Amino acid sequence: EVQLVESGGGLVQAGESLRLSCAASGFTFDDYTVGWFRQAPGKEREGVSCISISGSSTYYADSVKGRFTISSDNAKNTMYLQMNSLKPEDTAVYYCAALLRGPSPNYYCSGYDLLLSSWGRGTQVTVSS
Repeated sequence: EVQLVESGGGLVQAGESLRLSCAASGFTFDDYTVGWFRQAPGKEREGVSCISISGSSTYYADSVKGRFTISSDNAKNTMYLQMNSLKPEDTAVYYCAALLRGPSPNYYCSGYDLLLSSWGRGTQVTVSS
């Protein structure tokens, strides 16, 4: 059974950091496109950062460039999102998603093939001002 489990969310103050983890089971990240998406109350889901595990190409939304870093540890079958200099507008539920032989990271984060993807249940990130 394919499973993705997010962890690492929490309540922090503006300017602080968090590292989210996404642990995969039932499959390995080889040949997957994986990514982090977020959804705030009343807003549409947004692709935050995506990575092609085999090619190691990455995509970042403009709103997080220079502050967030996506990475993966294939030995641990885990993907990470290091979030620095957090802002109140980063408050959202963060989800990880993965798709075997998915599109390039920029297309994946833009919403291509998301219905075909495996998803985690999300982790809440709240940034207070």
